[in-house]
Amino acid sequence: MNPKIQKIKDIVSVLETRLGGFTPEIGIVLGSGLGSLANSIENPITVPYKDLPGFPVSTATGHKGNYIAGTLSGKKVLAMQGRIHYYEGYGMDMVVLPIRVMLMMGIKYLFVSNAAGGTNLGFHVGDLMIIKDHINLLPNPLIGPNFDEIGPRFPDMTRPYDPSLIRLAESLAAELGIKLQKGVYVGGTGPSYETPAEYKYFRHIGGDAVGMSTIPEVIVARHAGIPVFGISVITNEAHDDYADDYVNDGQDVVDAANAAAAKMTLLIGKMIEKI
Repeated sequence: MNPKIQKIKDIVSVLETRLGGFTPEIGIVLGSGLGSLANSIENPITVPYKDLPGFPVSTATGHKGNYIAGTLSGKKVLAMQGRIHYYEGYGMDMVVLPIRVMLMMGIKYLFVSNAAGGTNLGFHVGDLMIIKDHINLLPNPLIGPNFDEIGPRFPDMTRPYDPSLIRLAESLAAELGIKLQKGVYVGGTGPSYETPAEYKYFRHIGGDAVGMSTIPEVIVARHAGIPVFGISVITNEAHDDYADDYVNDGQDVVDAANAAAAKMTLLIGKMIEKI
């Protein structure tokens, strides 16, 4: 057996023991400042990443580093309260390891969220953006020997974000009175924030928002044939006309994400109820 597959199996074995045989239907990734959605999970069981063998530990601001298992809107969910980023110094195998663990646990859907800068001039702080597509500037997590047990060598990425889930989100948001944007997410390595010239470049190549995560997770989920829904909280206006004294600040990003988290929690909860 591929030793990387065996490593995933070993982690799953420990996690299943800690969760008492819990089998999740839905995986959720909670990005910067969005970990509060975990507070809505009923009968939660928390497993810190540090308690799992060979598992990476999240070091980013606003990422607690836990799996939270329980029930949300009547469905069994396994949520990542904080993700692993490439900029933390981990190889891409480690960045996507938590997703592959959830896939092996049996999830049928993956919901991913993040905090992002809005390169689209019509986006404002606090907006929610459905991710309809992405532009990947990170290393592809499928480079190297293919995991034939999981998916094909050359997986299709025509629809990385599931159209039926996007339609459901738009319908529910209209009912709930939640304003949604929709756009293309650009994923870069970080950890430095982008320059004004880079923001302008991303906008010109079709990007509406930019961040430092998410896309590798989506790629490995789609490699396994799992439908994905992605949503960004716009936490800063990533334009190219800043005042001379403007500074991008990581805590400001977390604070803006926290302020929008209630809307995102409500929307995702309603979506999970319907699928």
